[in-house]
Amino acid sequence: MRVEDHATWDQIFPVRYLLTRQDADLESDFWGRCADVEGLFADPVPPPRELLTLRGCTPAGPWHDVLAFPDEATRSLGNLDVDISDEKGPQFAWTLVDTVVISHSPNATDPDLVDVIVGTGVIEHSEVWPGSGPGTMPAVPRFAVAEEDYRGGPIGECHSIDGLLAPRKVRPDIPLQLIGCEPGERLLAALRNPQAWTQEWGVLVALDRFGREMGSHWVRLEIAKVSASVLGGSLIDITLADGGDDDRPSLGARRIWETWYQGFPTTPNQWASLDTGGRAEWLDLIRPLPGGEPDRTGGTHHLEGRFITDKPGLYCALGEALIGPGRWFGRGLDDLNDCLGGQRGVIGPFTLIWHDADIARHALNFTTDHGRKLTYFEEAVQLLESRGVTVILR
Repeated sequence: MRVEDHATWDQIFPVRYLLTRQDADLESDFWGRCADVEGLFADPVPPPRELLTLRGCTPAGPWHDVLAFPDEATRSLGNLDVDISDEKGPQFAWTLVDTVVISHSPNATDPDLVDVIVGTGVIEHSEVWPGSGPGTMPAVPRFAVAEEDYRGGPIGECHSIDGLLAPRKVRPDIPLQLIGCEPGERLLAALRNPQAWTQEWGVLVALDRFGREMGSHWVRLEIAKVSASVLGGSLIDITLADGGDDDRPSLGARRIWETWYQGFPTTPNQWASLDTGGRAEWLDLIRPLPGGEPDRTGGTHHLEGRFITDKPGLYCALGEALIGPGRWFGRGLDDLNDCLGGQRGVIGPFTLIWHDADIARHALNFTTDHGRKLTYFEEAVQLLESRGVTVILR
């Protein structure tokens, strides 16, 4: 599906969203276009607080720091992802919200391992990704723990987590309204037989004012209500019973989306005033270009370091320094390594002058894996240098 083929229509207001669905080959099919959407932005309701015991753990990163230096390191680990995986990949997933270490002690079976009691809120992801159900629990499960969305690094592994598998109330559905819709053939067919689609998933594609894809969000195609549109004419309004998973853009992200709606960023540091969460939302809208972009080598690039006070800030600034405002050059070290491998606009050798580097050195002064001695800042510099970049810290 070509977005530009569906981005205009014979109305006095623009198309702001397309409803699409991926087929078995992961190709997008056009379902309809809409003037607006209501209910897309929502802050998640925090889950009830619980006490969990993580048994037989090999902690790493900031978790290791909490246990090794209890009087110096913060007990707060933020949001964590917990996965149970097998050879096919993740089969079960949870998010532990605002996790705080309560206490820890040597494991009774293996004193080299640690049992950790945490206070947290638990969000169970019944589907590892939209449209796919969980697999079978492995015979000998291993619980992998990492910073949320793997934006940081691994926290460690555990043999078991007491209380994690307890039944919990299902999150109530949060409806989403598609306003001023012009349905395509596939959506019309679904409207004639809505029961056939209650467990299927679609993708809501947001457009900027020039009709270019700006962002996307998974939605469940359970149609709760259809009515004549409040915008009049032959358009319709469609209420979906559930507007998607817990990964909706936050209420604070609306301002960021409105900025991007005006067009691709053309000036640097438009993200600089945002907090860490806002910068992560900004990165969500920086869509990697398909492979094949011509690469250039050589020359000198200047990395503005004044605003690199967190990891999202590093990648916002790095993309701007190497390619330009609003351009993608990763959101983690693995991404950065891939981008430096080519087809993202620039490859080594080149020179990178990192201004005000001490700000990032202080902000990224943590390790990403147990036993490693390099901080995140040092790993980033080492990775750049390994790819032929001469890094000058100022």
